[in-house]
Amino acid sequence: MQVLVTGAAGYIGSHALRALVGAGHRVIALDNLSRGHRGAVPADVPFHQVDVRDTDAVETILREGRVECVMHFAAFTYVGESVEDPLLYYDNNTRGTLSVLRAVERAKTPRLVFSSTAATYGEPTEMPIRETTPQTPINPYGMSKLLSEHMLRDFAAKSPHFGYSVLRYFNVCGCAADASLGEDHEPETHLIPVILQAALGKREKITVFGEDYPTPDGTCIRDYVHVEDLADAHVKVMEALAPGDARVYNLGIGRGHSVKEILDAVRRVVDRPFKVESGPRRAGDPPALYADPSKIERELGWRARHTDIADAIESAWRWFLAHPAGYGD
Repeated sequence: MQVLVTGAAGYIGSHALRALVGAGHRVIALDNLSRGHRGAVPADVPFHQVDVRDTDAVETILREGRVECVMHFAAFTYVGESVEDPLLYYDNNTRGTLSVLRAVERAKTPRLVFSSTAATYGEPTEMPIRETTPQTPINPYGMSKLLSEHMLRDFAAKSPHFGYSVLRYFNVCGCAADASLGEDHEPETHLIPVILQAALGKREKITVFGEDYPTPDGTCIRDYVHVEDLADAHVKVMEALAPGDARVYNLGIGRGHSVKEILDAVRRVVDRPFKVESGPRRAGDPPALYADPSKIERELGWRARHTDIADAIESAWRWFLAHPAGYGD
């Protein structure tokens, strides 16, 4: 299948690109490089430095490339930034998806896989989180993705030959097994790479935000899914899409790890000291968030292979050791 990957130079998009190639698909990469890295895209993959909000350019790529599916990752993902500048997120994420859908409509591209987020659920009252859990986002990032989901659903309702999937996932972690792809964010906010940066001496300390939650050790619990498992799920879903399909799945391992468990696992993997301090709770941090991934396992046979958090930490550690300056761009 000929696939256009938007946000292909980002953390998840670049891993999905590799998974697609490994599965025998032909790929075209698109990224405006505002936050992605050109070095994350192989030199032999056709690359377009284009913003998804440029509808005409996206349409041209779809038509000329005879694209059969769009895998849409391009988005900003910082919750705090979305609170500080909500219009930036509605413009980039929501309007970006609108632009992609207009291009898809004009080019008659038959499939789209949308990278959404568990942030659309907000602070759910039930656990584990199912696809039917009410979506009540508590920040503009989550809302920008939920609005994109609504647009996709409404577009598909009038396009009977169009098939799509929405994938909502939780805390993504880990890097490529061979350390050739990894996390390179500025700023970095994900827990595991933040701890690893402290172990490398790039951060003074780690702050644990809240140790009095109603959890076994008092710290927040989250579902961590390995980025390679996530990429495989996107490929599997894409390959299953048929005309008229509207598939929605949660991706995770079905259980969570606490902040203290992550800290202990990192200590075992890196065997280096780093400073940890206690801080107050952050507003909007629920005690526990983890997925019920049984729907995608039941329908498509997908389940996460990397369920030991040490696997993800080891792969990320290899990346940081091999690339102390990230992609260097």
